[in-house]
Amino acid sequence: MASAVKPIFVFLLFIPFHFPVLSSEPKDPTPSAWPLQFHSVLFMNNSGTLQKVDLWYDWPNGRNFNIIQNQLGKLTYDLEWDNGTSFIYTLGSNKECRVLHFDVGILRPHWLDGANYLGRQQKDGFLCNVWEKVDFIWYYEDVVTKRPVYWAFYTGYTAHVMTFEVGAVLEDSEWQAPVYCFKEGEEERKPDVIGSLGWIGRRLGKLMRGVSSS
Repeated sequence: MASAVKPIFVFLLFIPFHFPVLSSEPKDPTPSAWPLQFHSVLFMNNSGTLQKVDLWYDWPNGRNFNIIQNQLGKLTYDLEWDNGTSFIYTLGSNKECRVLHFDVGILRPHWLDGANYLGRQQKDGFLCNVWEKVDFIWYYEDVVTKRPVYWAFYTGYTAHVMTFEVGAVLEDSEWQAPVYCFKEGEEERKPDVIGSLGWIGRRLGKLMRGVSSS
């Protein structure tokens, strides 16, 4: 009986066993790409100057729209196209408009690729993953829903995300700049719009594409 058991025991010694290898360092999370189309309401603070911004992002059609309500002040429309042209205008009796040209188009859906992960932090009551991009923006994203919660820019400009509607689209008729934006001589090459969300997005785009600042 002993001689019959021994070969089975020896055979078992040579059966290979595979154990899972666990990584000692968990991989850092990556920020979610922006939806191709969305609408978001933002409350902005620019060194004490408060704004409510309706942001309409429409990547398939190459356009971005910031409708900016200054606290107890002017309602301004910042309409951006991916060819680098922006129209900043008001409606009503004033009929103000500036046509601006930048070196880059609107932000890409994957504009946060390559951002540096800084860990988790509570912000506005949400547990967020936090990233930093080119020492220009600090981006907070809800850990559970992956929706943006808060942005902070190097200038001190901050944005609190109040709503985030994925797939929301603004009607085509709303994307048309008024006729007085197309008057000859209205174009400006070096706009003084440092306080605008559109300017910040264009500046960020330049930094990410390696275009020198002007």
